[in-house]
Order: sequence, then structure tokens, then C-alpha cells
Amino acid sequence: MTMRAIRYFAIFLWMIIWPVIGQAITLEAYAKNPDGYILFIRHALAPGTGDPSHFRLQDCQTQRNLSQQGVDQAKELGAQLSQAGLKIADIFTSQWCRCKDTAHALTLGEVIEEPGLNSFYQDIVPEKETLARLRQKLGQIDGGEGITIMVTHFVTISAITGIGVSSGGMVSYNPKTGHAEPIERK
Repeated sequence: MTMRAIRYFAIFLWMIIWPVIGQAITLEAYAKNPDGYILFIRHALAPGTGDPSHFRLQDCQTQRNLSQQGVDQAKELGAQLSQAGLKIADIFTSQWCRCKDTAHALTLGEVIEEPGLNSFYQDIVPEKETLARLRQKLGQIDGGEGITIMVTHFVTISAITGIGVSSGGMVSYNPKTGHAEPIERK
């Protein structure tokens, strides 16, 4: 294991053990006043950590995938988001199968793959370049058309917002101000 992988694993464990610092807002409160027009969603439940050593981006059988509980979790989250009445502008997803499957199971609209949302946890993609691409994408979104959903990974969400969330967790983010808030699920 590289030092970077050990560091990210330590951060991952810390975020699981310690609760998120700061008060989470309800989905209903967010829907009424969505200051953070980017809604990061961590992929739904996919048991384990990281990916197998034989990982290939285009082959879901070589990746850690959603469990049936994860599929159900994503469907329920999609229903909650729909019920909240959010105006969804776009839905972007990491190219990892568990993220794509989560995004599609939300059933909120067309899903667009965005490499800037890919996981750099095991150095499968380079962290610096991946985050630079994501920051560039965030800079192109102004929020005028509604909420942009970004389905991604723990490391990506925490690198941008400083907040760690569990599977299916959400973080509201405003790229202009840098303000981020966790959103609690029902």
C-alpha cells in the first residue's frame, strides 16, 4: 500500500468513526433554499473498500459494485429527491460502475459521465489532474438552471468539500463561496 493509499484509508476510517462536524440540514430545508447548487452524492452501498487489483474501468465485473441494498438505497434516494421538488439541471457521475448505477437508479434524468468525478483513492487515476478537471467543471456551472447532481466517491467529495459522508450521503456545495453542508436523509 502506498503512503497516499494509507493516508486516504486513515481519513476514511476517521470520517466513519467521528460524526460530521457541523449541523446537517434536512432535504426539505435544502429544497427551499438551495444555496449549494451542486449536490454531491456518494454512491450507494457497495460493500468493501477500494477496488480489486484487476480493476478495469470498462468492466464492471472487475469493480466493487452496488449490493441489492445499494440499488434499493439509490432508488429510495431518488424518490426522496423527486418528492422534495428539486429542479435538477444535470446529473453527472464518476465512470465507476457503482456511481453510474447509483445515478441511473435515482431515475431523475439523463446521466452524463464526468472523469473529474472518478476515484483517485488507489491511484487508478491521478488525484491532481482529476481534481483539476472537476474544479474546472464546477467553474462552468452557475446554478441558474437548477441543481447539478454529482454522483461520486468519498475521497472526491471530501477533497472538494472537506466533508465525509457514508454511502448514499449528500453534500450541498456552492463553488463560488466554497460553502458546503451535509444533507441528512430520511
